[in-house]
Parts: sequence; structure tokens; C-alpha cells
Amino acid sequence: MSLTLPIVVGVVFGLGVYALIRAVTPTRRSAVAQVARIDALRARGTAYESARRTKDAPRGRFGALRARTGARVSEFYLQQGWEQRSLRADLAVLERSWENFLATKMLLAVTGLFFGPFLFAVVWTMGFGSSPVIPVWLALLCAALFFFLPDLEVRRDAADKRRDLRRVIGAYLDLVSMSLAGGRGLPEALMAAAEISDGWANQRIRNALADARITGHSQWHALGMLGEALGVEELKDLSASLALVQDDGAKVRESLASRAETMRHRELAEIEGSAGEKSQSMLVAQLLLCAGFLVFLIYPAAMRVFQV
Repeated sequence: MSLTLPIVVGVVFGLGVYALIRAVTPTRRSAVAQVARIDALRARGTAYESARRTKDAPRGRFGALRARTGARVSEFYLQQGWEQRSLRADLAVLERSWENFLATKMLLAVTGLFFGPFLFAVVWTMGFGSSPVIPVWLALLCAALFFFLPDLEVRRDAADKRRDLRRVIGAYLDLVSMSLAGGRGLPEALMAAAEISDGWANQRIRNALADARITGHSQWHALGMLGEALGVEELKDLSASLALVQDDGAKVRESLASRAETMRHRELAEIEGSAGEKSQSMLVAQLLLCAGFLVFLIYPAAMRVFQV
């Protein structure tokens, strides 16, 4: 038993190191993986890939290591067919790079591998635990926990930013409707409404409309593609409705006005629901304070009764 346990621990650790090396080492791609890679690059737009890489060029040794790690892990995800569409949409909303995000996850996981045994060493010096299996499990547990921590952060930040984007879209639809009522055409009204403000949401809409002119797509199709990339259903629904009523200005104005009103009512309902949740949490906190105060008052009398 004394020899079997270290052998098992060594085998598990060796398998983990082998799996890590296989994950970051490039292998020969199959035909299916190559076709999937070409489709993914085409969907992202290879014309702007070189400009994005130049803008996000790594600086220093750590930046170069992070870039290489992100590229290797991204290639591994592509070979396995793991698209992670919702996570990519969250990163697109936050304007973060997919490769840098994967590199952060991997580096945090490696940090977790060392943090687990370090935590065990601290506990062992205090006199708790002596089994050699504990640091291995702690290392794996901390690595898994650190690996998924960036996902939680990205989803939380993306949800907050999508909420702001929906609020801007409601005001944007009102501006487009007013521009149409002033006699402008639909393409001019869409672009003029996006040029009112320089906020990040208006900039994303304005860039999508400008790219539509270059690529030859319709502007409502560009809004639908932006909604698909950002994971915003309102933009996709707007694109579909504009495609149906694009030739009738009166129907377009009515559709945009009703959609903006619906979004305002939905936002108001969400605000009221959030306020109700906060009120409930405050009520629970007040009840706990009252219960503690009652215990503080009753405790001396109860101690006297039980002592008698």
C-alpha cells in the first residue's frame, strides 16, 4: 500500500501533463477541421483579420507567450469543433479577443495547478492532512475552478452591456421613425439616427451600417448580422421586420414605433422586477435583524429561568 499510492499519484500527474502538452501542441488537421477553419475565418471576415492582429499585437515576452498560447488553444478548439457561440457573442459585446480570452483561461488553470499544492502545504504545516493524494485533487480542483472563472466574469459583464445596448436600441428606433416621418429614406434614416451619438452602442451600429455599404449587403441585413454576432435578439427581429416592410414607409414607421414602445415596456418591467427583488432582500435582512434583537432581549431572562 505504501508503494501503490505514490505510483498512482505519479501516473495521474503524468497523464495530466501529457494531456496539457497534447492540448497546446499543434497536430495535423483533418479535412473536416480544415474546412471548419476556413468557414470560421470566412464568417469572421478575413479582410479585417490582419488589421485586428496588428492592433492587438503582443508586447513583451509575456504578451508573446499569451498570444502563442491563445493561438494554440484556439486551434485546438477549432479542431474539436467547439464553437462556443454564446461565449463568443459575450466577448464580441465586450470587444475582447477570443484568443486572449482562451490564453487567460489556460494561464489561470496552470496557476491553479500550483495553487492547490501550495494551499495543501499551508494546511499541512498547521497539522491537518497528511495523505499525498490531497494535493493532487486540490491541484485539479483549483485548476478547474480557475479555468471557469473568466467565463463567469465575461457573462456577467456582457449581460450588463447588453442591457445598455437594448436601451440604446429603443431610443435608436424612435430616432429612425422620426427621420422617416421627416421624409428620409430608410437607409438614410438608419445611418442618420446612428450618427446622433458617439456612444459605444451607436458606434457598433454605425460601423455595421458602413460595412454594409462596402460589402453590398442591405443595411437591415447588416443589423441582423450584428445582432447575431452580439447575441441580441432585438436586432435580429428588427432586421427581419425591416426586410418585410422595406418598401412601405408607413408600415416601417409603425413597425419601428411599436417595437420601440414594446422595448420600453419590457425595460420598465425588468426595472420593476429588479426593484421588487431588492425590496424582498431588504425585507429578509430586516427580519433577521429583528430576530437577532429579540434573541438579545430574551436571552438574559431565559438564562435566569433555566438557572432557577
